[in-house]
Amino acid sequence: MKVLLVNGSPHADGCTHRALCEVEKTLIEAGIETEIFHIGADPVKGCRGCGVCRKNKLGRCIFGDDSVNVALKKMEEADGLIVGSPVHYGAACGNITSFLDRLFYASGGFPYKPGAAIVSCRRAGTTASLDQLNKYFTISNMPIVPSAYWNMVHGNSPAEVEQDLEGMMVMRTLGRNMAWLLQSIEAGRLNGIIPPKPEGKIRTNFIR
Repeated sequence: MKVLLVNGSPHADGCTHRALCEVEKTLIEAGIETEIFHIGADPVKGCRGCGVCRKNKLGRCIFGDDSVNVALKKMEEADGLIVGSPVHYGAACGNITSFLDRLFYASGGFPYKPGAAIVSCRRAGTTASLDQLNKYFTISNMPIVPSAYWNMVHGNSPAEVEQDLEGMMVMRTLGRNMAWLLQSIEAGRLNGIIPPKPEGKIRTNFIR
């Protein structure tokens, strides 16, 4: 079993990375393979809604000049996904938003693979950012992994994040819960319990 941890911060070794490392540590202790994937500091193009990826069933974005298609390939082998972002202006940062828009649109989501989001901030904006990121999972039939509190850490540097003792506990609890859920899903699969068949989608709007 493997979990892909996506660092959406422009800083490869900043506060978000420190929080993800705490989650990763407990996953490894539970026997789960991990990989922290940094999307990079270069601007990530937003989704243009062209629909080519879905129309041609590509499983990838036709604009392959950044990290999106790399992550799509990695998610073929991953059993779970954890997304990390700093808080910028009370929301997830721009790069991770563009990245996830294209990642989920091109793939159609990752049904029945557990997902979780973590955020880091200096002071505030965390719950709004978590709500934003969790929407990618809830629209994609992905179970959301909980923790003992909202998945956030506070600090203006990795060293300050380490002083957020409750935040560090929350990250470790998230890692243990992700490992437990993955192991439970695998145990169910070995006993013949498989994910439900999806019902065909019905798309409506408010114009009749």
